[in-house]
Amino acid sequence: MSGMRRVPRPSHGPVAIATSPWIVVGAGVVVMVVLLIVALGAYRGRSPAPDGARPPALPVPSAVAAPSVPTSVPSPAPVLPGISGRASGLPPSVAAGSGSPSADPTAGPIGKPTATRSPSRAASGQPAMTGRYRVVQSFDGGFIGEVAMVNTSTRSRGWTVRLQFLGGRLVTAWVEGVPQGTIRQSDDGFTYVSGVDVSPGGSVSLRFHMERASSTPRECTVDGARCSGL
Repeated sequence: MSGMRRVPRPSHGPVAIATSPWIVVGAGVVVMVVLLIVALGAYRGRSPAPDGARPPALPVPSAVAAPSVPTSVPSPAPVLPGISGRASGLPPSVAAGSGSPSADPTAGPIGKPTATRSPSRAASGQPAMTGRYRVVQSFDGGFIGEVAMVNTSTRSRGWTVRLQFLGGRLVTAWVEGVPQGTIRQSDDGFTYVSGVDVSPGGSVSLRFHMERASSTPRECTVDGARCSGL
């Protein structure tokens, strides 16, 4: 028996682990499974947002007020020299049952008959408003006439032009560049009451279109005073 050798027993511990790699692999798998279970539990523990829930609104910065820009004021319409504007419409008329004058602002260019102005004269004895008649343009079947007026008095005043013709028909009458007055037609002509006051020394012209009438009127007066140029 002395010649027989004892076979050494295999040692346990790190040597066994090194000689058995499947143990390391198994331990790694177990660790991964544990980590996976922990991760799934944490994910399921979160409460899902309810349907239709909206994320919290972010604060919106308050609007900055824009600086006010001064608006431009339109310049007034040009006014002819020597003429001051006055509201157009019917000339003053005497109301029924009273002695006070009244005006109808809704009336059109052609209004109802009203009282004409009485002739006015300056201190020198000549008419306060002088008028000169002329034919501006003649054509087949009619003509355009004009009464040019000058205020020779020392205060602003309105005016009334009266024209009479042998037959014919008035098409229209107008004053250019200023508020229009009131036309009152008759069988033998028409009367035009101003819509503006003429300042002292100022002038204004009334033009009109006549058809089938003589270019020389039977009568032309401004505030009752006879026109020149006839």
